[in-house]
Amino acid sequence: MTMDSAPARHTGQGGTGPTGGSAFAPVHPAAARRSATAIHPPRGPRTGPARTALRPRRVRRRGRVLPLLTADALAAVLTATTLPAAALPVLSAAPLLLAALHAQAGLYRPRLAPSALLELPVLAGRSAVLWCSVAAVTAAVDPGRAMGWSALLTAVCLQVVLACAGRGLANQLHRRAALRWPASALVVGPGAGASAVAAALHGRPEFGLRPVGLADSQAPAEVDGTLPLLSTHEDIRRAVIQNSVGHAVFTRPPEADERTASLVRLFHDHGCRLWLADPAGTAKVTGMRVAHPADQLWGYAVQPLLPRPARPLERWAKRGIDTVLALIALLAAAPVMGLCALAVRVWDGPGVIFRQERVGLYGRPFTLLKFRTLRADAHEAATRWTVAGDRGMSPVGSFLRKSSLDELPQLWNVVRGDMALVGPRPERPFFVAKFSTVHPGYEARHRMPVGITGLAQINGLRGDTSIEDRARFDNHYIDTWSLWQDLWILARTAASFFRFRLGGS
Repeated sequence: MTMDSAPARHTGQGGTGPTGGSAFAPVHPAAARRSATAIHPPRGPRTGPARTALRPRRVRRRGRVLPLLTADALAAVLTATTLPAAALPVLSAAPLLLAALHAQAGLYRPRLAPSALLELPVLAGRSAVLWCSVAAVTAAVDPGRAMGWSALLTAVCLQVVLACAGRGLANQLHRRAALRWPASALVVGPGAGASAVAAALHGRPEFGLRPVGLADSQAPAEVDGTLPLLSTHEDIRRAVIQNSVGHAVFTRPPEADERTASLVRLFHDHGCRLWLADPAGTAKVTGMRVAHPADQLWGYAVQPLLPRPARPLERWAKRGIDTVLALIALLAAAPVMGLCALAVRVWDGPGVIFRQERVGLYGRPFTLLKFRTLRADAHEAATRWTVAGDRGMSPVGSFLRKSSLDELPQLWNVVRGDMALVGPRPERPFFVAKFSTVHPGYEARHRMPVGITGLAQINGLRGDTSIEDRARFDNHYIDTWSLWQDLWILARTAASFFRFRLGGS
């Protein structure tokens, strides 16, 4: 049994913290008696506190992306009809290429105040790239049908005009729909800033957000009574469910306050879209992807908060690469895994594979596979930390742990889709619930699929190391994620493995 962490280094935060209760308000004695819940060892390996109560539902796009895609495709098709000299197969790919260019530029991201004219420079640049590419491919495929400079300039200008007009119409339809069917929203933040943003939303219904409550971290004694003040985690959850809240507007970066940051998971689990409105004009967001051109909410700078990397193509590529590499590694490591299984069976007896519940993407549990390195019952395995020097570990188990060979069966978890090759290390539900209350940002590690190795592991954060440091490295990996970074981490992991320096996880 290989464990991923140890408690010796996460001191200074106290022991265990409450798993429920207030997410915002200062802890008062009466409230603490009502809401504080000590973490007790579970009766079995399956525990409830770390699981996501609801499967994250897809955020409703309010029909905005499809009209924009349609407008862009029609603009490309109509422009292509004016270019009889170009080859038909090349022109047929123009709408797809244009959609990819616009997606890369963020032109399909959510906006509260969309404007086609503000997007005009970006549209012109992408149109020039599109038709220059079409002209170059056409000239290479059929030089006799090469586009002249005048035809190329006409195509770019016509594409810009048609796209701008189509997007303007789509934006107008979106605004009308927002006026008729506004979405419920919660404003999250302290004091007058949150009240000002809520007042702007209430007075300007064209933004399509209807404020239904204020989540105030400071809970002032005197507040505007027009909106209910929500000061506890349970109040906010109840308001989200009862009002079908689809949007949460933060008035400062969520990571600025650990109590505010804890709400990101709650809103995400209920499918809410997250926004940052900056009433003071000074907020600086790190690790968030800023939409361009700039968006505004009645003069307040506003941008969508994307807690997960919003690059579906690259995410699919990551999944495909993980599956292929895991299958190849399983085949290549089959003889080594056979020897490991034989050694465990001969030295430690029956039960070669150890199965344990871990917490994966969005808090969903899965069964992790490892070679058994330690004798322990299911209850103890779910609640007890062990490291490479455990007295109950046999020489075979110690070797497997130090060499990380005990983790080879996790390649099957990668093939099944439970894990990725690179990502935050998965933890047991009991300790996820515990660390989420002690270490700010620990829950945010579950924004990405968990992995066999990760940025924290290649920096030596394995075994008896700081949980807070691991969470910080894991969140930094998620915020700066790229396919190249994954390959770099895999290369570092392989180099460390062959140098026999990784130790147990």
